Amino acid sequence: MLTGVIVFVVVLGLGVGAGAARLEATRPPLLRHLTVQATRVTFPGAPPVLDWPADGEAAVSVEGVGNLGSSGGDQPVPIASLAKVMTAYLTLQDHPLRVGQAGFTVEITPAEAQTEEAMEAQGQSTVDVTAGEKLDEYQLLEALLVPSANNAAAILADEDAGSQAKFVADMNAEAHRLGMDHTTYTDPSGYRPTTVSTAADQLRLAKLALGQPVLARIVALPSVVLPVAGVVRNFNPLAGHPGDVGIKTGSDSQAGGCLDFAFRQRIAGHRLTVIGVVLGQDRGVEQTSTILQAAAKATTGLVDSVTAAVRVAVVVPAGRPVVRFTNAEGDRVRAVTRSPLSQLGWGGLRLRVTVGPVASRRSLRAGTRIATVSLSGRLPARTVARARATMPTLPFRWRLHHIV
Repeated sequence: MLTGVIVFVVVLGLGVGAGAARLEATRPPLLRHLTVQATRVTFPGAPPVLDWPADGEAAVSVEGVGNLGSSGGDQPVPIASLAKVMTAYLTLQDHPLRVGQAGFTVEITPAEAQTEEAMEAQGQSTVDVTAGEKLDEYQLLEALLVPSANNAAAILADEDAGSQAKFVADMNAEAHRLGMDHTTYTDPSGYRPTTVSTAADQLRLAKLALGQPVLARIVALPSVVLPVAGVVRNFNPLAGHPGDVGIKTGSDSQAGGCLDFAFRQRIAGHRLTVIGVVLGQDRGVEQTSTILQAAAKATTGLVDSVTAAVRVAVVVPAGRPVVRFTNAEGDRVRAVTRSPLSQLGWGGLRLRVTVGPVASRRSLRAGTRIATVSLSGRLPARTVARARATMPTLPFRWRLHHIV
């Protein structure tokens, strides 16, 4: 009898063990629902009130933080010599330079020397050249971007594409590729009033242009020295001012005062670059210095208001639920952020929160690390999400009904 009882207990033990294994094997993974994953959150506070220019168009952004929007609508307007930013950008796309390199060399032809004289007689902005003079690519870019020489634009267009007409077609193709849908180029210098764009489109290009080290270096120069022309100065009234890092002026009576600008500022304890565009300042005025001063005044007011608007704030607080786990009985456990996430920005700025990766689980204990949580923006912002509680064990009746 004793032996039979032992055998029974052993057999029973084996049976329970196998059943438990089957029950465990049939337990489904916990379901998960991501409360926040690759979604948008809003920077706290009221949207900033910026000092937009009363007339014309403007657009502004803070590098690495975001765009603060635009003013004056999105109607294409003449942009004058801002067109030369695309001329320089496209030239460097086709003929890349590193800082310190000279690039290709052009020998000025008699026809090009005569063209410069004709342009100057029309009141166009040029640099003096003589037949037989040799200018390298870097010097031509200096002439294009600092004293805003229209003849340098024509020379670069011919050298790059074989003709100005072909180069203009390439400018428009590049603008389309970059999403500058309100921009039309009709010449490489912007002298024609039919070369039009918007502040938002030109801001997009200005950001890309400043990403070219050679171009960024040139546009910040207050003056350059060329072989025949000698010392030539930047038309930008803000060139050389504290924080100014370029980039390009444009001015005539139809376009008014236009300025692509970039200022490096200490904002909320961090070094940030404010990039923007103002168009159409004092339109109708003939005096170049007057309309460029108007563009400079609009720029400084806008930059100052942006500087005042940017701050650091908590965007995602500690304890915020980011993942929810649910089991077959409907029990729920949330994973929450361990620490707050702060970022640079302004009221109303939309930022992206990313959670992941999150694996499916069969069990969950309080404090388990679930995922990394990241907040987009200029500053590093990352924390972890941990389970707030332990997931209740599924009851025996549920497991009994799910034996395979």
